[in-house]
Parts: sequence; C-alpha cells; structure tokens
Amino acid sequence: MALRRKTAHDEWATRYRAGKRAKETATWSYDEKLGYPGEFPYTRGVYPSMYRGQLWTIRQFAGYGSAAETNRRYKFLLKQGQAGLSVAFDMPTLMGYDSDDPLSQGEVGHCGVAIDSLEDMETLFHDIQLNQITTSMTINSPAAILYAMYIAVGEKEGLKPAQLGGTLQNDILKEYIAQKEYIFPPEPSMRLVADTIVFAARNMPRWNAVSISGYHIREAGSTATQELAFTLADGMAYVEASIKAGLKVDEFAPRLSFFFDSHMDFFEEIAKFRAARRIWARIMRDRYGARDPRSWMLRFHTQTAGVSLTRQQVENNITRTAYEAMAAVLGGTNSLHTNSMDEVLALPTERAAQIALRTQQVLAHETGVANTIDPLAGSYFIEQLTDEMERGAQRYFDRIDEQGGVLRCIENGFFQREIADAAFEFERRLEANERIIVGVNAYTDGEGGDLPTLRIGPETERDQVRRLEALKGRRDNTSVKHRLEELKTAARGSDNLMPPLLDCVRAYVTEGEIMAALKEVFGVYREPILF
Repeated sequence: MALRRKTAHDEWATRYRAGKRAKETATWSYDEKLGYPGEFPYTRGVYPSMYRGQLWTIRQFAGYGSAAETNRRYKFLLKQGQAGLSVAFDMPTLMGYDSDDPLSQGEVGHCGVAIDSLEDMETLFHDIQLNQITTSMTINSPAAILYAMYIAVGEKEGLKPAQLGGTLQNDILKEYIAQKEYIFPPEPSMRLVADTIVFAARNMPRWNAVSISGYHIREAGSTATQELAFTLADGMAYVEASIKAGLKVDEFAPRLSFFFDSHMDFFEEIAKFRAARRIWARIMRDRYGARDPRSWMLRFHTQTAGVSLTRQQVENNITRTAYEAMAAVLGGTNSLHTNSMDEVLALPTERAAQIALRTQQVLAHETGVANTIDPLAGSYFIEQLTDEMERGAQRYFDRIDEQGGVLRCIENGFFQREIADAAFEFERRLEANERIIVGVNAYTDGEGGDLPTLRIGPETERDQVRRLEALKGRRDNTSVKHRLEELKTAARGSDNLMPPLLDCVRAYVTEGEIMAALKEVFGVYREPILF
C-alpha cells in the first residue's frame, strides 16, 4: 500500500513541477515543502493513512450546571456516537473560586460545569470508564488542580495514572495574550505548567499535559497568520521551560498538543493547518534538536469559530459550522468540535448539540472527504497560501525574538496591540461592507422563529453551594489544614507541585482553598495598562 502511494505521488510531483513556470520549479522542492503523509515535514498530515486508517476524534465540548447534569449530557453524547469527552467549566471554576465564594454569585454553572472538589469530579464521570475514553479539560490557571482531581477519580476506579488518556489545556501564556483568565504572575504560572508536563512525561504516557491554544487568540480578533505565529511562539516557550525543568526534549515533546480555530476563510484555514505542521517539525528538529520523529509531529484539535456565529438568522450557523469543519478536516485535524447553532445565545440545548454532532458524522461518512489522503496537496493556490502563512509566521517569530521572547512581549503589550489592530480592521471592513456576513450586513430579511435555549436557573447555584457546605462539614478538616500547609511549603521551594496537589484533592480540599493557599505564595497578577 505504501509503495503504491509513493509511486502515485512521484508521478504527480513530476506533472506538478512541469506545470509551473521554470523559475518556480527551480526553487520549489516537493520533498522539502510536502513530503508524504506521515513523514517529515508532515505538511500532508502526521499519519501515513490519515482518515483512511482512522477518522479524527469527534470531541464535542460540553458542560453546564451541576456535575450530575453534565454527566447525563456526556452519556447522551457518547450514546450518540461521540468518541471523546471535552469538559467546559463554569467561570468560578476557571478563575479558581469555589461556588460559595461571594465572587461566584450568579455565575455558578452558567458557562460550564461547576467543579469545587474531588466529589464533584467523581460525580462528573460517574459510570464512565476513564480507561475507555480520552478526556480534554479546558482550564488554565487552576489546571494542575483539576488534573489532580481527574487522576484521583481514576484511582478510585482502580486505574493507574498511566492508564489515563487525555489533554489538559493548561496554556497560560495565551491567557495573558488573549483570554485574560490568568491568576498568578507569569513566572509561577509557567512553573505550574512545567510541573504538569514533567509529571505527565514521567507518569502518564497517554496524557497531553498542555494544549497550546491558538483558538482563543483568534477569537479575540487576530488574523489567521497571527493565530499561527503566536501559538507556535507559545509552544516554543513551553519547550524551553520544560527543558529548563530538567527534561530532555524527546521525553515530553511527543505529548505536546495544539488547539486551533477553524474560521470562515476556507482555503486560508486549510493552509494555516498545513503550515503549522511544517513549521513545527522544522523548529523541533533544527532548533531544539529533537531526534524522535514523534517530537516533530504537530497534533492538533480544532474547534469551529465561535466568533463567526451570529444571533441574526441563527440557523445560518449550522451552515457556517459545516464549512469550518470541512476546512479543519481537509487541513488534517486530529480531533474536532463543531459549535452548536445556539451558542451565540446560550449554552447549547441537547437538540442543538445533537445537530452539531451529526454535522461531523455527515462529514465523516457521507461526503467522501475521508477517502483520500490530503486531497488538496499540489493545488497551486493551497501551496502558495501555505508558503505565505509560513513566511508570515516567520516574520512574527523574528519580531518576538527581537523583543526578548514571549514573556517580554506579554509585558510590553506587543501581542495585545497586534490583536487589537487586527480586530479593529475586521470591524472597519464589516461596517464598510467590504466584508459580507449573511444576515448581518446583507440578506437581512427573514429572522426565523424563536429558538429554545438552555436555561440555568438559580436552583443550580443553591444546590451546588449546599452540597459544598455538606462536604466541608463531613471531611477531615484537620487533614485539610495539614495538606494546605504542605502545599504552601512546597510552593515556596522548587519541588514539583503535582504530588502535594494530589494529596490535597484526595483529602477533598476544594479548588478555591488550594488557589487561596497558592495566592499567598505566588501573589496575583495585574495586567499593566496599555495604550
């Protein structure tokens, strides 16, 4: 099979070169720019057979209300054919507050599931065999705590950490750049990320300890080129932090993963994904000296663009999501979330989530996109766009290096200004009708009927707070105090923080209590005012 594939590609390469102008043919190398699927530089995909061998993982992002409610949604999605879980946490959890904190009032369970303690995590995955699925958790500043809770749930199922597979988003750099869900200053935050990478490298071979995320950078208003460049620059910063923490590059690099947006410019997005793989392969091999081919492979999850959804003519969002999903697949994504049409209004209803899931299933089984490996390879337009993406990213790498690296560019506001300028230009073009969004500034007739939306009532918060108070009353609070003191002692030193965090969550110390202890040691970050 491999011999036939290479022969066909060799014949195609000859015809492709012959069809280009002599000057371009002389400077364009098939092996350097493309290669074969599953081979360096992985422009055409990280696996030789791609979707002919195995489809991308259908991983729908879900979470709302209580852990019990979300557990029911997970079981529904798994029954409908979803292959992996992806946890959406509510705002208090994302920001490190317990549900009974005054700052959590009115937000509990609204944008995701409320998780305060190991007890909630046990409920979240009740009757779900963790060694039979992979789980992605979208959380950043408190990521190490939720990671510890997941490991502890596995222990209660009789599973060793090495049996657990999944991904922790854990990308704190993009929080300072775009999403703003930071808590600690950059240096201790990077320490926590490095500690999770080290722990996973030594104990959990199936776990991706960080998902380096361009998605939020793009949703904040960046261009595709900025998303590509800033994401890979963050990736390099994590590689350097992990090496500084004592790991050899090939010990951890194979388990780094990435997370990209799939936006509405169909071919641009495909080119972005292809360029990302090629750039990363060369960086890992040539800049960091990785020798394991798995370290060269950029594996990534994709989510369709939430920012592209519109409240006007909301059913159009189904169509937008379908095109964005196809771009991700033609770009070689390894897993995919398709947004629900109603997410611009509220958390998705079960019906809307099912339609989003079916969108992927129709794409996988009815369109034929999985029958051919990288079908757009060799398209003059695609290859030109891919090259342009790579050149644009390199220009940004040079500018970042000139300013002293990623952390320095966060401090001086470089990333924030670049994204703000791009977002302003997008809005200017939209208002000038230089860019058309159907139902917003063109074809605006026909709003459609009212759409049912998911409602999170006040009883969700009341019940969550009541459960939390009951837990605090029956646990061993002397043990809680000891575990928190041990954590603070470890935080003041240089030891890996995952072991004391595991001890804390096993004693049912809450996320908010752990974060408060770490704030005593690390402090809280305040973003500088930038103009």
